[in-house]
Amino acid sequence: MTCWYEGPLAAFDTETTGVDVETDRIVSAAVVVQDAPGRRPRVSRWLVNPGVPVPEAATAVHGLTEEHLARNGRWPAPVMHEIAEELAEQAAMARPLVVMNAPFDLTLLDRELRRHRASSLDRWFEASALRVLDPRVLDKHLDRYRKGRRTLTDLCAHYGVTLEGAHDAAADALAALDVVRAVGRRFAARLERLSPAELHSLQTTWHAAQARGLQAWFAKSGTAEIVNTEWPLRPDLPAAA
Repeated sequence: MTCWYEGPLAAFDTETTGVDVETDRIVSAAVVVQDAPGRRPRVSRWLVNPGVPVPEAATAVHGLTEEHLARNGRWPAPVMHEIAEELAEQAAMARPLVVMNAPFDLTLLDRELRRHRASSLDRWFEASALRVLDPRVLDKHLDRYRKGRRTLTDLCAHYGVTLEGAHDAAADALAALDVVRAVGRRFAARLERLSPAELHSLQTTWHAAQARGLQAWFAKSGTAEIVNTEWPLRPDLPAAA
């Protein structure tokens, strides 16, 4: 029987106006589907006119200017619907979805759906549950004592994955997918008997433990930053009084 990391996988990634999931916007997104290692991936791309200013700092990362997005991007409402529909289709086909740092991209998509479609991401997976594989969470749990950063670039270097065109949504999605396959192979003895559904559940626990550890480190170093323990989607903020 083919192990999940040698079988069909999908991957999702976004580029954004910033790093605040509650206020920043998606400017580009991609879903990459690969039926098996080495097979040619199928790529769906979206370019979005966010309707808000695009900071120069964000453009410096992904190269998408406010002017380019205004000329070539589509309005967010139909795009967010299409992205959610594509992810729901992957779930219906039982394809695990690779998302690097899932709480960032999936929460951003959820907030965009609420903002532009009066909907939520969860409702798209009422019929078929989403099974997420987060290379950051997997690597951090399986190789927890390795020193150094664990960005996508770092993970690609560590696992021997080629990343061409970093900070392009499709390139990053494909690289994350390849990293997950590499993680699966390297830690096959610990992963091959686990299903994607079981791994999804385990990652909620692993991520929470990782977040609590980071929170403790912040507290020790005097940093006031709050680390969210929820995975793969952050809960709604409480309504303002």
